[in-house]
Amino acid sequence: MAAHRPSPVPSFADAIAAVAGLGFRADLVVHDIPAPSGLAPEAYALAADVRPDDDDGVSAYGTGRLVLLHDADEPEAWDGAWRIVCFAQAPLEPEIGIDPLVAEVAWSWLVDALSSRGAAFHAMSGTATKTLSQGFGGLAAEGTGAQIELRASWSPTGDIVPHVEAWAELVCMLAGLPPGSENAPLLRAQSRTT
Repeated sequence: MAAHRPSPVPSFADAIAAVAGLGFRADLVVHDIPAPSGLAPEAYALAADVRPDDDDGVSAYGTGRLVLLHDADEPEAWDGAWRIVCFAQAPLEPEIGIDPLVAEVAWSWLVDALSSRGAAFHAMSGTATKTLSQGFGGLAAEGTGAQIELRASWSPTGDIVPHVEAWAELVCMLAGLPPGSENAPLLRAQSRTT
């Protein structure tokens, strides 16, 4: 019996058209942003914010960026013609921020989101960073804060859409909104402003 092989990755134009047609949960506002230049001959970028403030569009709950890169010359480091680069961050309660496993959990959420959608990939790398901060002097009233930030890249195999859906799920998960919790109250710290 032949091994199952994922369907080939579509052309750049077809992949972007499919991504542009995606709908996201109401808690997440996703929009196109200018793609970084110089990383690949073709690039497309999205930004996502969890329940952004109506006045300035900034989210106090979590945010993310995703860049789809395409290079028909298949750079050796990519091991293919496509590369996905993602970023997601969210504030944490300080008690959660000191948990030694919080970075591993954030990384596992990305891997699980990709796996649950059948988003095949290889050559994955990245970091999950937790930060703790304490306000002093004029910022003493800010108190203690914590944040989780995940940066990752991987080479997709097959359809691009499940990868974008997995990234959107990750942004919501970091903000405290697991799948099936659309419009549920958020009971966690909001990011501090300086």
